[in-house]
Amino acid sequence: MIILLITLLATHVVLLAVAELPPYGMSGNPSYNQVAQRYIENAREDTGVLNVITAIVLDYRAYDTMFETIVLFTAVLAVIITLKTTEGEGGGT
Repeated sequence: MIILLITLLATHVVLLAVAELPPYGMSGNPSYNQVAQRYIENAREDTGVLNVITAIVLDYRAYDTMFETIVLFTAVLAVIITLKTTEGEGGGT
């Protein structure tokens, strides 16, 4: 009974939070701000790079890109270690 009550309460809180979200695609939403426009307009002057995408990825977002690469490398390494076969340990397979 208590699990049902907690589930209903959590569902109610989530629905209230979703109801407070701004309408999708409106110009006043937080995703439509001046940062993207600033990156596009000032990338060449700020970084000296001709390609805007390269300027954003390697200069404005360098730390973010570096940490995403570290996470991807760690995930691939974990998969390789997990799937590594144990040859030569007497298993015979």
